[in-house]
Amino acid sequence: MDILQLCLLGLVQGVCEFLPISSSGHLVLLSNLFGIDDSLFVSIVLHVATLLAVVVIFRKDIINIIRHPLCEQSINISIATIPTCTIVLLLMPLVNISFGGSYLAVSFFISAGLLYITQKLPTRQTSFTKKNALIMGIFQGLAVFPGISRSGATICGGLLSNADKRECAKFSFLMSIPIIILSLLMEIYEISVNGQTISINTFGLILAFLIAFAVGMLSIKLMLNLTEKANFKYFAIYLVILGVLTIFLI
Repeated sequence: MDILQLCLLGLVQGVCEFLPISSSGHLVLLSNLFGIDDSLFVSIVLHVATLLAVVVIFRKDIINIIRHPLCEQSINISIATIPTCTIVLLLMPLVNISFGGSYLAVSFFISAGLLYITQKLPTRQTSFTKKNALIMGIFQGLAVFPGISRSGATICGGLLSNADKRECAKFSFLMSIPIIILSLLMEIYEISVNGQTISINTFGLILAFLIAFAVGMLSIKLMLNLTEKANFKYFAIYLVILGVLTIFLI
């Protein structure tokens, strides 16, 4: 994998991990179109970069959770993580098939529909509850398929359960932390079990890491502002166009 391919993967990871357009969907599409191999080791490094972006942006909340592990925010994250993990484990055989691109166009259309619904939901000023956390966790589990945006699905789930828009966006990013960590551990385990030989362009990988981290931070800030304004229509249009193109390209 050359430097340009690595930098492209870093850019895609940074932009799509947090904006409601599905990073996994874009990586599957790139892999099918251009033969770019998103190896497990590269995936781990780029996931660490975007995880670091979340940690930096929400460092105050994370420090508070560490200091007070039984606080309400920590409990809500746990409530959200349980249904996510359960759904992912139940759907894993179907998910593995979907990474071949079989359902990619349909998933893009589903994401577009979720964003359209989110756009139309009224503004709420209610407190964030355990019910909101549970529903967002369910939506996060269903967003395991490439093409279905995790951030878009979880925010839509929160708003459908009458949560405040900004609280939904903030919690969407915080609840991603244990899921990203768990996916990292799974990828590391798979590398160790398969005995995969790692051969990568070190300089290119460092550049990709920095790009994913910097762009990821910008994407988080943009998403927080967009959620507050409920301005998702252009992302929905983009996903519809991408879904149509995917039908003809894959």
